Amino acid sequence: MGLDFLILYEHTVREYESDLLLKLELERRGYTAEIRQLLDRKKLKYFTWKKPKVLVSSCMYDNEAINSHVYNNVGRCDKIVNLHWEQMLSDTQEAGDWFNMNGNAKKCVQTCWGRRTAGRLIAHGMEEKNTPVTGAVMMDFLRPEFAGYFKSKEQLCAEHGLDPAKKLHLYISSFGYASMTDAEVKELSEMAGTDFSGFAATNRVSMAETLAWFDRYLAGHPEVELVYRRHPSEWNSPALADLSQKRPNFHVIFSDSVKQWIVAADSISIWMSTAIAEVYMAGKSCHILRPAPIEHEYDPVIYAGAKYVTNYEDFAAAMAEDAPPFPIERQVIEGYFDPSPVPAYKRMADLLEQVRNEPPRDEPMGEGFTPHFNWLKFFALWGVHILFALRLEPKKVFFFHKGLAGFAQRIYGYVEKAHVPKADAKAMEARIAPFVK
Repeated sequence: MGLDFLILYEHTVREYESDLLLKLELERRGYTAEIRQLLDRKKLKYFTWKKPKVLVSSCMYDNEAINSHVYNNVGRCDKIVNLHWEQMLSDTQEAGDWFNMNGNAKKCVQTCWGRRTAGRLIAHGMEEKNTPVTGAVMMDFLRPEFAGYFKSKEQLCAEHGLDPAKKLHLYISSFGYASMTDAEVKELSEMAGTDFSGFAATNRVSMAETLAWFDRYLAGHPEVELVYRRHPSEWNSPALADLSQKRPNFHVIFSDSVKQWIVAADSISIWMSTAIAEVYMAGKSCHILRPAPIEHEYDPVIYAGAKYVTNYEDFAAAMAEDAPPFPIERQVIEGYFDPSPVPAYKRMADLLEQVRNEPPRDEPMGEGFTPHFNWLKFFALWGVHILFALRLEPKKVFFFHKGLAGFAQRIYGYVEKAHVPKADAKAMEARIAPFVK
């Protein structure tokens, strides 16, 4: 018996929770659904007796993505729905070709969180039937229907050794380039074909000035606990370690989701993270700290025309506000994140159900698409997954061949980072299930 829906995810933190919510809703409706990671080993059953009727992808930009994400996982399939996880872009990205879909990706169903994204894709040649507005599933956890899903401020503070009686201030960082060396920035620039050196400098200057503000403020406000939610790339930052040592009420924490911290926080500030939409959906406000201007080609368009805090005096005053107005106009943020009385996961499930039960809207694997099976990747994934199961790192196993060791170790790193243990997956599912009604 075939599978109704196969959902593929790429980044665990970004996608897995939402995918589970969607899976549970589809199962509640009587359908079968499974979740797999893009780099899971390929299995014969998904090409044959368990071939999905609908392939639900995490991204789908061009013919190569169709080949890699669809053909190499399930064979031919013309019912492809993209959850489209990258929709908060800069003006340069919105105007470019890549994020507006190329080739037969325009024939896939590209779900849109809001009307503005749908309008952009249509303006770049997509048909309206393939750009449905569903809302953003990850925002559903912040809806009133999910009250009680997150830990309370008291629970969260107790787990992290914070004083719940104090004001809990959250800072959401995006300084991913600040901890990179010039050599690392150069290597990344060469790989991407874009010079990131200027943006890296902006990261460093902005981070240094922001930390100086925190240092000065916390010195005079022992009644505040400031939680610095670091960017994944900031795992090795001497500046953060130094301020943590200097100020006992400054805490660098990465565990628990950004949404969890947003829900628990008494006040919030941010630099350029797209998590500002989650702040809005949680019914809270925040301050945008911009000690230095950000190059427009990197700044998400949702921040255009926003109100910024640009100096320490204004920052100190902002921290004293109990109920500040939201720094982005409502019509702008709701243009990118469509508001609706119906949760996005239900709207998305409606769409998937429709795609499953109706003839294909288009032929993504028709004219213009040339399928090719990647045998090297097929065998490499099997080998890496065997090594991962045995906890043997390729760099140690293939020490005699630097090129092979490096290639296998990169894949091993991706597999390790994206792996969700079965017990953890079951626990997450059990936590979400009571809210699916």
